[in-house]
Order: sequence, then structure tokens, then C-alpha cells
Amino acid sequence: MRTPITIRLLSDQRIAWFMAVMAIVIIAVPVLNLLVPQGSPLHVPTYIVSLLGKYLAYAMLAVALDLVWGYCGILSLGHGAFFALGGYAMGMYLMRQIGPRGVYAHPILPDFMVFLNWKELPVTWWGFSNFGYAMLMVMLVPGILAFIFGWFAFRSRVTGVYLSIITQAMTYALMLAFFRNDMGFGGNNGLTDFKDILGFNIQAQGTRVALFVLTGLFLVAAVLVSKFVTSSAYGKVLIAIRDAESRTRFLGYRVERFKLLVFTLSAAMAGIAGALYVPQVGIINPSEFAPGFSIEAVIWVAVGGRGTLVGAALGAVLVNFMKTWLTGAAPEFWLFGLGALFIVVTLFLPKGIIGTISQWRAARAERAAASAVPAE
Repeated sequence: MRTPITIRLLSDQRIAWFMAVMAIVIIAVPVLNLLVPQGSPLHVPTYIVSLLGKYLAYAMLAVALDLVWGYCGILSLGHGAFFALGGYAMGMYLMRQIGPRGVYAHPILPDFMVFLNWKELPVTWWGFSNFGYAMLMVMLVPGILAFIFGWFAFRSRVTGVYLSIITQAMTYALMLAFFRNDMGFGGNNGLTDFKDILGFNIQAQGTRVALFVLTGLFLVAAVLVSKFVTSSAYGKVLIAIRDAESRTRFLGYRVERFKLLVFTLSAAMAGIAGALYVPQVGIINPSEFAPGFSIEAVIWVAVGGRGTLVGAALGAVLVNFMKTWLTGAAPEFWLFGLGALFIVVTLFLPKGIIGTISQWRAARAERAAASAVPAE
């Protein structure tokens, strides 16, 4: 008799703890923001709610990256591109909602298009006034790009550092393209000055709280979906590919198909994270395509624990919290701090925070079991 999927997922202690913590966070933060008076030391300001929502969106990106790197061995240095494409899809929807309330009061064209003397809306913007269409593009555009890229890369058996380099080249090429004004995506300034989402004022306290809760729920869903994938028979093949790709291929598995599917799924997940990120920060521009951002995401996963899912989310939150604090206290030292963190983790915590804790607990349990065996 097969165990129900819900029980199988929650039987993992890390997943159970993660679900419990996220439930507390998703409930406590809105309560402390909406119901606790502003003068109270327990009150959570609205800007903190948005900041935490941004951390959770980053955590979802980290989970998406961990799915391909931690379980399939695909070190992508271009996942920031999928995140940014999802963000741009959301940003295009939000820009279409502005309408005549823009600076130039044009009913259809965004302000930057009017400023650049565009006469009509580009084909790439058609349909983005519809929320459903925009959300479909949030997943489809990154997914299709990942599928096309992976189709050629995996069929050509590009692996290791070479694959990492071309993923980085991909995101750099997209960054250069989106910086161009004639691309129709706002150029260097990107998309900003959003007014509302689904008719709700995007700056309103209630909307900010709703976006935070939604991001938290999607993060939980991303972890559960990833855990389901990695715990399945398909996931076991992914792990085999990570550990011994040539041997897995010799056993008769079409390795490129397994890698292509998980890479596409991960890209769509990253796109959703980008879409949740944009309305909370209020802007999306080509800097999100910068290779440095994708490399930071790799560091988040490494810090939290590669191949743990929960560790990836934890690493994203911790590193970005440190970034917020350090860039405020001593901004010139942030990159040095990030580099030092990566070195320390590589040398002393190669399995990351969660991986190291699990290793310690396993070693302690093994010692306890050994000591319980009676001597002959």
C-alpha cells in the first residue's frame, strides 16, 4: 500500500520544520503589521513587510537553483535571467495598468515610449493588459528560453564549467539587449512607477501584506514541488546523473531529457519568483540580468546547503539580510564580506548550514548507536 504524498513529504523532518516556520511567519508578520499599533515595539512597519517579501522571493529563486544544481549537478550561472524575465512580464502588466495616469497621460503607451516618440504599442506588449495572459508569460517565457537553451546544450553534452560559462554568457547577452531603448522594455531605467495590481493600490498597506503572504505561500509550494520531484523515481535518476552522468547514460537513460525537464521546471519557478519580487520592490531593470546577481544566488545555495532545498531558502534569507545590514552600515565592504563568506563556507562548511547540521546529527546518532551495542 502506497503512502499518501502529503505524509511522505511531511515525514521529512526538514520539510516539516520549514512548513512550521513558514506558517508562523506568514501569520505573524501580517498580524504584527495590521493589528499591532504603530507605537508598539512589536509593530512591524510596512517597509519591513516588503523587505521580507523580497527575501522570500529570493528564497524561491534559490530553491529553483538548488533543484538543478543540488540534485542534478547543473551549476547554472544564469538563473538570474529567468528571474528577471518573469519580473519583466509582471512589470509589463503593471505598466499597462497605469493607463492615462502616467506623466504623459497616454491611455495605452507607457511614459518611456511616449518620451521616445513611439507611435504604437510593440507586438511584444500585446496582451499584457490581461492579468491571466501576463501570468502565463511569467512562466512560459523563462520556460521556453530554458527549453531552447537546454535542448542545444544538453544534446551537445555540454557539462561542468563549460555549461556554467555559457549560462553566464546567456544572461549577459540578455542584459545588453535589455539595456537598449529600441528593445521596448524601458532601457537602462527599466519599468517602474507602478500604480495598482488587480485594481488594488500597490502602495497600500493591505496590498503589501497580501503580496508578502502570497510570496510565502508560493515559496512553500516551490519547496514542496521540488521535494516531490526529487523524492520520486525521476528524482532518483537526477541524483544518479549528478553523481555519475556517464554511468547513468550507459544504463540506458536518456540523460538529456531528464536534465531538460528539470532545467525548464526550474526556470519557470525562477520566473514566478521574479514576478512576485517586482510589485514589492517597485521596479525591474536590466541590472537583474547582471551575471553578478546569478553568482550571488549560487552563494545563497552554497551557504544554506546544496541539495537540501530548505537550506537554499535559508541561505537566501540570511545572505540578503546580511547584505541589507552591511550595505547600510559599510556599503564599500559588502563585496569583500560576500567573498569572505563564500571562502569560509567552502573551507569550513562545504555542505552548507543545513547540510553540516544534518551531518553532525547523523554522526551523533551513529556514535550513540555504536555505544548502545553491548561489548562482547
